[in-house]
Amino acid sequence: MKAIVFTLRLNSLYSIRIPFTWQSALTYPVLPPSAVIGLVANALQRYKNDKHPREYLEKVEQEVVWAGSRLLTPCVIKSYTTSAITKWEEPVGGKFTNALGRQFAYSKNLQVAVIFKNYNSIIDEIAKSLITSPLTCGDSESPVTIDSSLMIKEVKEIAKEMTSNEIIETFFPIPFVKDIEIIDGKGQIYLMHERCHKKDNTYTLRNYIVPVKEEKRILKPTTLRIKGKNLNFYKIEDICLYLVKLPHITFSTKEETVQKTRRKTKKETKKKK
Repeated sequence: MKAIVFTLRLNSLYSIRIPFTWQSALTYPVLPPSAVIGLVANALQRYKNDKHPREYLEKVEQEVVWAGSRLLTPCVIKSYTTSAITKWEEPVGGKFTNALGRQFAYSKNLQVAVIFKNYNSIIDEIAKSLITSPLTCGDSESPVTIDSSLMIKEVKEIAKEMTSNEIIETFFPIPFVKDIEIIDGKGQIYLMHERCHKKDNTYTLRNYIVPVKEEKRILKPTTLRIKGKNLNFYKIEDICLYLVKLPHITFSTKEETVQKTRRKTKKETKKKK
């Protein structure tokens, strides 16, 4: 497996909306897995410019094993009130705007890592597209640029039996589940999408713990020391980054038959007595 690792420089405030927060839109401090995949697919489509964006999104998702990001510098999140236009024509004195609350974040740098199944031509094309195409963080209003050289590194999958009792230190978000025991470190929990498309007719949100600590309303990057079982551990060589992924969970669509029991009437109970 191969990984593309690069550092993003945030050129403005950014707002990566947390699902189901619309009227008062909240933001992630980092790019969730789905946003990282979207960033890569969007850059590839702009670079090639010969197919519909959704086709490139499907192509990228088929190749991606893991995607995520982390803070490299402190992050500040503030809430603002924006004015949204609801009507274009209104008599004098009428109301044509609506006040909406929205969170914006700012951090100087984010590190992004994407692991691919196999080393093929699409990885080279993605690397070129990330360098040459305009990039955005979460939405089209938040431009970003690559701050350092983009790296393509080997990825090693660590055997599960070797890591069941071994403590791993990671800088990246991890699934917040009972199979993972947090030995040391601080973090904040967010619901995140792991993919952009439905899989097995499901589009679930999963709890992730982001390794950050809050000091005086400023989020600072930190690390998590963990151990667990039934997990997939990946190590990016020469960078010493440990990444954690849960095995894919399949959801059964078959409805289980429930046997209904009829309540006995008063006459039936009296006859038995």
